[in-house]
Amino acid sequence: MSTTADSRNTPISLDDPLSAIEYCYEAGWTDGLPVVPPTTELVDKMLTDNGYNPTEPVGEHLTTKRTCTAHAAAANSVMAGCLPEHFPVVVAALRAMSKPGFNYHGSTASTGGAAHMVVVSGPIVEQLEMNASGNLFGSGNRANAVIGRAIRLIHMNVFHMQPNVTDRSTQGNPGKYTLCVPERIEKSPWPGLNVEFGHPEDSIVVVFAAGGFHNVENHFAATPEQALLTVADSMSCLDSLTHGQSIVVLSPETAEIVAADESWTRRRVQEFLFENAWRLNEDLERVGRPWDSDSVREQYEAPVAGSDGLADRYHRGLSPDDILVFVGGGDAGAHSSFLPSWSRGRNSLMQYEIV
Repeated sequence: MSTTADSRNTPISLDDPLSAIEYCYEAGWTDGLPVVPPTTELVDKMLTDNGYNPTEPVGEHLTTKRTCTAHAAAANSVMAGCLPEHFPVVVAALRAMSKPGFNYHGSTASTGGAAHMVVVSGPIVEQLEMNASGNLFGSGNRANAVIGRAIRLIHMNVFHMQPNVTDRSTQGNPGKYTLCVPERIEKSPWPGLNVEFGHPEDSIVVVFAAGGFHNVENHFAATPEQALLTVADSMSCLDSLTHGQSIVVLSPETAEIVAADESWTRRRVQEFLFENAWRLNEDLERVGRPWDSDSVREQYEAPVAGSDGLADRYHRGLSPDDILVFVGGGDAGAHSSFLPSWSRGRNSLMQYEIV
């Protein structure tokens, strides 16, 4: 697996598949789980089926100047268990993460334990038979699991982000194994994210350096306000309250309650969450966290207070645009989720790419 744009590794001959698996462990190429040995045949098929030149760059850590070639990405995708049809999503995610605003290196090296989340929207969700329903963030679906895992293996094997070496995460994050989910469009009251991002005929991936997962439960909510105030409360908890961005995944049951009134567009949901996801500055001071509104205003040229104009409160994000909302999960259960950004500020901003 090459880290340069003009070289490929020399094939290694081993006696049997078990020896090849153990070799991958000895070489430090695994995430702790067994990998599929990246044979020349499987890697070449991954590339040729998708029309990639092996030396073509598909990802880069701008800070370290390390480059991921198509060959390196293909080898790691094979090890993750990807089929050739999964590879375009992996490449799109790598290209999105390589955009300057994402801070690819910082979010992989930080003590914060960011998991690099991939959200898939558009026709490819059905084509790959991705799971957007029950156990959305759990195990059981090949495409969900292997696409996210390929990204993690590339972090480790191409960009050399090794745990306790260059990946300095204090406690880690189970999403570091894999964190790839699709939007459940047939249960969404709103247009797909691909439509929202201006690509109605295409599929897209949105990438996000996510902090810890928050389960948001309220089985008693009967109105949009009750359901969304529960989400906003989770978004404003002191452990993760920053001016960073957010992902909110509403369960179909909760989305149905929210959108029973058609006036609750995705935009109105974003605005409501922003207006209600805040804590008083004195709450942050009580736990020793600086709220530092003046420096934030100066740096981002945006108001810290909500539209109510009150300057005594600290909002999650800087505006409604900082909250990505979509629908996912099983039909039953008012279990939604909130995933905060990894950093205290806005060091990593979500990006997207067409697949």
